[in-house]
Amino acid sequence: MNVQTRRPRPAAITLTPAAEARIADLMAKAPADAIGVKLSTPRRGCSGLAYSVDYVTDAVAFDEKIETPGGIFFVDGGSILYLIGSTMDWVEDDFAAGFTFDNPNAKGACGCGESFTV
Repeated sequence: MNVQTRRPRPAAITLTPAAEARIADLMAKAPADAIGVKLSTPRRGCSGLAYSVDYVTDAVAFDEKIETPGGIFFVDGGSILYLIGSTMDWVEDDFAAGFTFDNPNAKGACGCGESFTV
């Protein structure tokens, strides 16, 4: 009997330990009905697409689901093609804090870094 074993599919996006820790912080403070945190790429900004991270209350069938030590991280199914191979990090300094993205699919970004184009 020939039984094929499927390899686990790699996640569409890689989270650094700092990003995972920030997701855990967010989930610790999340509204009671939140089931996770979701990354999407809505159309906005100078270059066309922006990164958006929000709480979610319902799982969507086509979203990528990534289990992290601090909670579930979803990637919007309609945004996956723009994000495959990306790394998401959490960076803090004296003046700002926020998620950063190393996205190999981005062909350009606006001067302020708030939006990108593919």
